[in-house]
Amino acid sequence: MNSQAESLPARSLDLRSITRIAIHSTRMKDGMDEIVRALRPELIFDNLVTYAIDSDAENLEVVYARALGRGKSAGPDASWGEDFAGQVMQAQKTLVRVSADNITDDRLQQVHLLGVPLRTKEALQGALIFIRFGGPEYTEEDNLIAEFVATQVAALVKIQKMDRQIQSLEMQNQAAQLQEDFINTITHELRSPLGFIKGYTTTLLRADTDWNEKTQKEFLTIIDQETDNLQDLIGNLLDSARLQSGQLPMDFQAVKLDSIMGGVVQRIKSYHPDFKILLDIDPDTPKVQGDSHRLSQVFENLLGNAVKYAPGSDVLITMKPDKAGSSVYLQDFGPGIAPEYLPNLFERFFRVPDQSPTVHGSGLGLFICKQILDAHGGIISAESEIGKGTTFKIWLPSPAGVSSYQ
Repeated sequence: MNSQAESLPARSLDLRSITRIAIHSTRMKDGMDEIVRALRPELIFDNLVTYAIDSDAENLEVVYARALGRGKSAGPDASWGEDFAGQVMQAQKTLVRVSADNITDDRLQQVHLLGVPLRTKEALQGALIFIRFGGPEYTEEDNLIAEFVATQVAALVKIQKMDRQIQSLEMQNQAAQLQEDFINTITHELRSPLGFIKGYTTTLLRADTDWNEKTQKEFLTIIDQETDNLQDLIGNLLDSARLQSGQLPMDFQAVKLDSIMGGVVQRIKSYHPDFKILLDIDPDTPKVQGDSHRLSQVFENLLGNAVKYAPGSDVLITMKPDKAGSSVYLQDFGPGIAPEYLPNLFERFFRVPDQSPTVHGSGLGLFICKQILDAHGGIISAESEIGKGTTFKIWLPSPAGVSSYQ
C-alpha cells in the first residue's frame, strides 16, 4: 500500500487519508461518502458508482452511487456505466472509454468513463466507475489515483459482504430458534388438552369400573372443555399464520362498536354467569370502519383474558369518541402485569412468566388482537399496575363522512 501511494503524482499524496477512512469505516455508505469528499479535489468526476458481485456470484449490483456536478443536474437519464462495469470485470484491468453513443459535436454530451476492477487478495469484488460529462479526458495520473482508491473501496466492499453474510447467518439462527420455540410451545399446548381428553376418555372406557352418572357427566364436561381449548388453539394458530401472510380475509364496513360489544358480552356471560361486566358507552361514539367478526374476536380475546388472569374481578368497558375515531377501554382490577413485561405483551407466543401455571394459554391471543387492529388501521396498547389491574386501550378510525350513530 505504501509503495502504491508513493507512486502517485505529487498532487495526490494526501490521498493517504482515504486509507484511514477505509480502515475505520464500519458502514459502506458512510465510508464512501467520506472518500468522495476527500477524493474529488484530486480527481474530478460527475458520477461515481461502485458495483459489486452479488451473493450468487453471477451479476453486478450497485452498492454505492453518487452524482455530483453535471451528474447531479443530468437527472435520472444520466449514465451510470452499467455495461462498462461488465467490460472492466471481464478485462480485469483499468479501462478508459468515451461512450460511443454520445460522441457528438456537443462536447458536453460526451460521456468519459474510467473503470477500475475492485480486487482483494482473495478475489475480484466488483468495479469502481468514474464518469465525466463533457470531459476532460482521463490522464495517466487520474488512472493511478483511481487504482489507488479502488484498493481501499475493494476492502469496504469485502467488509460489506461479510456483514451481509453475518446478518444472514444471524437471521437463519433466529429463524431456527423461532421455529424451535414454536414447536416447543405448540407441543406443550397441544399435549395439555390432548392429555386430558385421552386420560378421561380412557377412564370412562375402563371395563372394570362402573361410573355413576354424576361422575360420567363430570368427566365428559372436562373432555368437552378441553376439546374447546384444543379447537381454540388450532384456530389461533391458523389465524396467526394467515394474519402474518396477509391472507386472512376481512370485510370492512361502517359498524357500531356498541352492537359488536353487546354480542360479545352476552356470549362471555353465557359461559361465565358470575363474571361482572360494567358498560360505560358514550352515545355519541361514532361508527368505525371494520370487520365486525374480527373485532368481535378481539373483544372476546381480551375479555377471555380477564376471566383467566383476573378471576373474580369486575371489568369496566368504556367507549367514547376520540379524534377521528373511537376509543374502547377494557379495565380489570386483577393482579396486574409487571412493567417489564408490557413491551412484549403483543408478541407472538409471549406469556407473562408470573402467571399461574394452572392457567393455560398459547401466547397468541394478544398477538392476534394487534394484527387484526393493525389491519384496521387501529392501535392497541396496555397499561398495568401490580395489585390494581390492567387496562387495554383500543383506537379505531371512523369511515369518511360518518361522525356519529344515526
